[in-house]
Amino acid sequence: MPVYSMTGYASAQHGTSAEGTQTPAAAHRLGLEIRSVNSRFLDLTLRLPDELRALEPQLRTLLTTRLKRGKVELRAAIESEGGGALPTPSPQLLQRLNGLQDSVQAWLPQAAPLSVADALRLCANANASTDQDWSSIAPQLAEQALDELIAAREREGQRLATMLQDRVAQLRALAGRATPMVPRLVEQQRQRFMERWKDAMALADGAVAPEAAQDRALTEATAFAIRIDVAEEITRLQSHLDEIERLLEKGGEIGKRLDFLIQELHREANTLGSKSAALDLTHISVDMKVLIEQMREQVQNIE
Repeated sequence: MPVYSMTGYASAQHGTSAEGTQTPAAAHRLGLEIRSVNSRFLDLTLRLPDELRALEPQLRTLLTTRLKRGKVELRAAIESEGGGALPTPSPQLLQRLNGLQDSVQAWLPQAAPLSVADALRLCANANASTDQDWSSIAPQLAEQALDELIAAREREGQRLATMLQDRVAQLRALAGRATPMVPRLVEQQRQRFMERWKDAMALADGAVAPEAAQDRALTEATAFAIRIDVAEEITRLQSHLDEIERLLEKGGEIGKRLDFLIQELHREANTLGSKSAALDLTHISVDMKVLIEQMREQVQNIE
């Protein structure tokens, strides 16, 4: 199953015309677009004209059936395709406007009469109020736009998965560099403890038994080895990376699980840095945290 991003955009249009009409306003175009960005849950917003208001439950069901996460906005508009030409008002419509004007002025004598521009605008609005039935066209158009949106989210998801796999490979390489450092550090520190105790024994001039001094030095070296041992952190980090790769291979709704694993990776990288006993190990910890932060930013966009 593919990995899906929550970011995407798609649009679709459908034009209609009434046969036998002579007004440019008789042709109409339904435009529909869907935008989506990342969100913790599925957050839907539908902006529909009055002609499509009754279809909102059907469109909302369509979106919730196929989308699981993201802030999604569906916007639709019905426009006249008159090429910018002025409508030609019918005598019946002009007569109706005149009658309405007389009725208004009878109650409101101070009301201004309609201008030519007012009359043309009202006629255009009346013509735009088509009796076109969008109940079957709008859902089909929404389905088409949704298909394109999901395809766009899949392409973006594939790009994110590729980036995450690259960061996983880099983290594995850093973990591989860190693993052999600890035994070398432990051996170096053991040598330092032994040298210091030999110097102390020379100054003590036999006041302390050599065996006791050596045992104390070895005990201190062992305690130091335990403090800086990051084998457990490296093992857990490798395990989290294995799980991330498995989820990316599986696909589907993996965003929340990936987000949790990124938090765990950051925890292990922090612990590795706090146990660092060498500058090289500190640099590795910092490099790990940079890569993990890059992964965190991208995981926020995965469904």
